[in-house]
Amino acid sequence: MDGLLAGIEQLAFVRGLKASFVAYPIVNALHIMSIGALLTSVWLMDLRILGAFRSLPQAAFVALLRRTAFTAFAGALVTGSLLFSVRAREYAAMPIFLAKMALILLAGANFLVFMRRAKGGGEPAGGTVTILAVLSLMLWTSVLFAGRFIGFLN
Repeated sequence: MDGLLAGIEQLAFVRGLKASFVAYPIVNALHIMSIGALLTSVWLMDLRILGAFRSLPQAAFVALLRRTAFTAFAGALVTGSLLFSVRAREYAAMPIFLAKMALILLAGANFLVFMRRAKGGGEPAGGTVTILAVLSLMLWTSVLFAGRFIGFLN
């Protein structure tokens, strides 16, 4: 595994990212923007499911925020992968990084369960959805905190 991670760090574009005075801070800023958009859309979607913003039609509101969350997640995935690639061996050895990855998987699994519970992909059905929305809020917030700790625990 160490060889694979070392190989990632030696890729030409990764070495270029490390060497660039501008590229790494831009990727980092884009990662922060993506996470901000992801968490904002997830929080608004979950709060609507929990009963906030009742004047807004739930199905349309949730559908819009779901698309926003997918787009933001894709941006966070790409930029996060680039940030990881610069110090892949170091990050892969950090328990807090591994915890963040586990939390992302749990949040994704929670979302898939939510989608299976939603009627026609729009209106959620049943009391389980409330638990899933609260769990979503907790998981994605935990992902954010774990991610911030990575920078301070290395």
